Amino acid sequence: MKQEEIIDKDEVLKMARQAGYKDLPTVRLAFQGFDKIAFAKLVASAATAKEREACAKVCAQVKGEMYSVNGCIAAIRARGTHE
Repeated sequence: MKQEEIIDKDEVLKMARQAGYKDLPTVRLAFQGFDKIAFAKLVASAATAKEREACAKVCAQVKGEMYSVNGCIAAIRARGTHE
């Protein structure tokens, strides 16, 4: 993924708080009640949403080609291979 597509620190902190993380003075207290599974699901969902949007942008760039569906498929598969 490109740098602008990576989940930023503020998004990660927001998701951690949704999963029960608290801004407390010690790590032990901060993570008391923290749901690791819920956090993982939130991160995966956010990453998937960002990837879907990136793929939609790739397809939007291909739309003018004669075989746009095949062009879109090829462009999505090529993502990340030339970064």
